[in-house]
Amino acid sequence: MAMVRLNPVDIFKRGADEEKAETARMSSFVGAIAVGDLVKSTLGPKGMDKILLSTAPGGGNKMEVTNDGATILKSIGIDNPAAKILVDISKVQDAEVGDGTTSVVVLAAELLREAESLVARKLHPQTIIAGWRLATDCARDALTAVTKDNSSNLVKFREDLLNIARTTLSSKILTQHRDLFANLAVEAILRLKGSGKLEAIQVIKKLGGNLSDSYLEEGFLLEKSVGVYQPQRITDAKILLANTAMDHDKIKVFGSKVRVQSTAKLAEIEQAEKEKMKDKVDLILKHNISCFINRQLIYNYPEQLFADAKVMAIEHADFEGIERLGLVLDGEIVSTFGDPEKVRLGRCKLIEQVLIGEDKLIRFSGCAGGEACTIVLRGATQQILDEAERSLHDALAVLQQTVTDARTVYGGGCSEMLMADAVHQLATKTAGKEALAIESFARALSMLPTIIADNAGYDSSELIANLRAAHAKGDKTAGLDMNNGKVGSMERLCVTEAYKVKSKVLLYAAEAAEMILRVDNILKSAPRERVPDRGH
Repeated sequence: MAMVRLNPVDIFKRGADEEKAETARMSSFVGAIAVGDLVKSTLGPKGMDKILLSTAPGGGNKMEVTNDGATILKSIGIDNPAAKILVDISKVQDAEVGDGTTSVVVLAAELLREAESLVARKLHPQTIIAGWRLATDCARDALTAVTKDNSSNLVKFREDLLNIARTTLSSKILTQHRDLFANLAVEAILRLKGSGKLEAIQVIKKLGGNLSDSYLEEGFLLEKSVGVYQPQRITDAKILLANTAMDHDKIKVFGSKVRVQSTAKLAEIEQAEKEKMKDKVDLILKHNISCFINRQLIYNYPEQLFADAKVMAIEHADFEGIERLGLVLDGEIVSTFGDPEKVRLGRCKLIEQVLIGEDKLIRFSGCAGGEACTIVLRGATQQILDEAERSLHDALAVLQQTVTDARTVYGGGCSEMLMADAVHQLATKTAGKEALAIESFARALSMLPTIIADNAGYDSSELIANLRAAHAKGDKTAGLDMNNGKVGSMERLCVTEAYKVKSKVLLYAAEAAEMILRVDNILKSAPRERVPDRGH
């Protein structure tokens, strides 16, 4: 009987693509490891920065200098599906806890590097995943066991917050002034009184001076100016916040034509518009206010009416500004003014103009929402200010998470080596091939302090060997002293991190690596065909 040779049947549309088995897995490994290698040089207190260049919409280049993992990964275009997963977990880490965006990507990449060698040794991905899950539970338990909670002692808790802020800022551009900015961040967070409303903390960037000139301003600063001939200073202010059109003194009839027989008739129309605006201003003044803040523009005629009534009018407070003002002044934003009794006015003790650098700003002091404050950043260039703002945001986000979950752990590679040691001991007690996967998980964890040491230019092999030996002897506070290039006590050096940051790094990295390892096929859909326009 003759054999029939069957050619492979292509079931996909023209243009669709498929990567199978080893090819798909290799593509995923290569893409994810490449992303990890891209950002790992920014890890640790001695990490390096990246310059990000992008083309601005109006032409020219926009430049950023940063070592923030989430910012770097958001700014680059990535086509590899596995690499996009790591970019996504970096974004989630940034949104959830604010810090650890580089660590989570590097740990996931190191796990996949280990998985690549295990797959090459013919271990099935499901066997590796089973071992990793055991290792993840063991590492989390080991990390939880060494946490400290000083929330019951306010003095120690404040010291914990300061240490966490210093540790977070030590890998940022603010490292030279970390004591100053740690105090600013802790003061701002403690003013929130546990509410967690980070939007009550405003950050204003002003060119000029240097970073050490930055300061915390109690109250709220609005980057606007007061109208002409209006009060420049108000005490015990009653403030109406509004989002309404205040430009009806100009004729705005769209899609219609108005024909008049003479300019006198046109003057009558304009006068009618003015009367309409005057009625609206009278309704606003019936609220018995001393300050009116509008999200939209205030034209000349209503501004003159407010000046005659000795009411301060501030226009064009953008959406973010008016929302934050509503929060800090404890007032509501209104658009209609028929029922003054039902409107909750904002209140503060003093409104005045202040000068920062060469710019005039309006300061609201003694706000009803007492948690409001403004951090004013000064710097020599816009790039320095932008990176300082990102660094401060990370510190504020981590501190806010610490207020809700006060548990802390030691940094400087101490926690990673502690978890790696616990996972390694689990591997020695585990039978079967899962032990190989568990051991690989321990190696991936120990790579984080290795990379931190490498980025500082120290001999990572010696340092990690000494660190591992210290933990094996029971010194659970041992970590890397990056200032002196040796193993030191993280407790004595006050290198403290939030438990929530470390636990999220562990869990997110393990989940992302597991998801990528499960892949055995990559299917790409056919691009949509472009139909040429008829008649062109």
